Amino acid sequence: MGYRKKPIRKSLDKSEPHAFEVTDRPRPLSSNMEENVEVITQALGNSSDLQVKRFTLMSAKSKNASLIFLKGIVDASTVNHFTTNLVIQRTDEVTQQSKELPIGELEQFENLNELIQSILSGDAVLLMEGEELGYVIDADNQNFRGVQESTAEPVVRGPKEAFTESIELNTAMVRRKIRDPNLRVKSKVIGRSTRTDVAVLFLEGVVNEKIVEEVNQRLDRIDIDAILESGNIEELIEDETYSPFPTTFNSEKPDVIAAGLLEGKVAIIVNGSPFVLLVPALFVQFFHSAEDSYQRWDISSLLRLLRVFSFFVSLLGPAFYIALSTFHQEMLPTNLLISLAAQREGIPFPAIFEAILMEVTLEILREAGIRLPVAVGQTISIVGALVVGQAAVEAGFVSPAMVIVVSITAISNFIIPSYNLAISIRILRFLFMMFAATFGLYGIALGLFALSLHLCSLRSFGIPYMSPLAPSNLQDQKDTLIRLPQNLLFTRPKLLSQKDVVRQKTKGSK
Repeated sequence: MGYRKKPIRKSLDKSEPHAFEVTDRPRPLSSNMEENVEVITQALGNSSDLQVKRFTLMSAKSKNASLIFLKGIVDASTVNHFTTNLVIQRTDEVTQQSKELPIGELEQFENLNELIQSILSGDAVLLMEGEELGYVIDADNQNFRGVQESTAEPVVRGPKEAFTESIELNTAMVRRKIRDPNLRVKSKVIGRSTRTDVAVLFLEGVVNEKIVEEVNQRLDRIDIDAILESGNIEELIEDETYSPFPTTFNSEKPDVIAAGLLEGKVAIIVNGSPFVLLVPALFVQFFHSAEDSYQRWDISSLLRLLRVFSFFVSLLGPAFYIALSTFHQEMLPTNLLISLAAQREGIPFPAIFEAILMEVTLEILREAGIRLPVAVGQTISIVGALVVGQAAVEAGFVSPAMVIVVSITAISNFIIPSYNLAISIRILRFLFMMFAATFGLYGIALGLFALSLHLCSLRSFGIPYMSPLAPSNLQDQKDTLIRLPQNLLFTRPKLLSQKDVVRQKTKGSK
């Protein structure tokens, strides 16, 4: 895409006596090429990976030139091809023959700060004797993995491709999905040290301009030394830092991001991250899977309702067991109550201790399965859960019923499509277990009331987090907890798109 890097706006740490201070004040180049080379070399600390190739242009008036680049982050073949052709071609003024240069992109800079930043970004810089200009050659190695199948969001039906770590490739993948001239891509550079390229994408004419303005303002307010992944951006721009619920959606699938853009949302692509941010994020959005739009409406609706049911099972399963077995035994059928009492005979701990012990063990096994190599990770998780659960029952630490409840809770948590929301449920589960152990079902009801108030108080970039459920908007609920057939989805969400809300026109309409 040819993003041009802006000058660094903040100076480096002045406590470093030899640190090169880069400011907004332009630093013009000298007509003495060797002086410019020396300044750049000193600014980069005489780094061993800094390469300076000196040669003479073969022209009627031979002119000395230098090509400066960082070894490893530039494409060696591009640099060699450029140098060879530049030495052979016969021209007195490169500025007059720039179109004949064997390169894909050539820009002129008079500012030394911009040339240094271009070198750090993977470009090569050409300096010539007697000229107060530097020429930037796009020679970035672009050593990124290719497009592969999504590992975080697998689907049964639908596109399998996933984003990569290249911002150019990710933007191109979105453009292949949305071939609309109104798709806007605005680039930024964030991070004083990393100088990370960030692209903001939105569909003009569909998006609410206030949302775009809010996104740009939050990104412009970021003043930090490093942005290494989109998660760093997410934490710095989210509405509520201390809420367990995510107010920013992320995905590694281009079709999910494209669908969000078509609804009037804004995408944020961060160079070096395969996960693209999508804002505003609504609570119901985290129950949607990428393939919901590709399956029949009845199948998609059933699966969404199943995810909502699993959400409550994962959140309240152990809490209900603790409350019923501790405070409300009269609510259980007699046979079941006798069975549970027989199982708990000899268990020295209360139900809350049983639940915490099993839940903590499950979290340890889950984390171990993620960190271990793939070949043994799944085996350790499954075998570990079976062995530990059986051993805990035989040793008399927990009852078989508690093992069943915790297992069902864990399986229900895996159904949630969003990893961020699934983690939030796991955190809140412990709080509800405490409420149940203290006040029984009254504690669970109190916790649900507080949780509802908290969710309704959240906003994501000015949009109510629980919309279109609260505030209620029946027209926008056609694609929330259930999905109506495609021929009934006429409009986009009104809260997101204030302009072009018509998605599908009826036959004969203009």
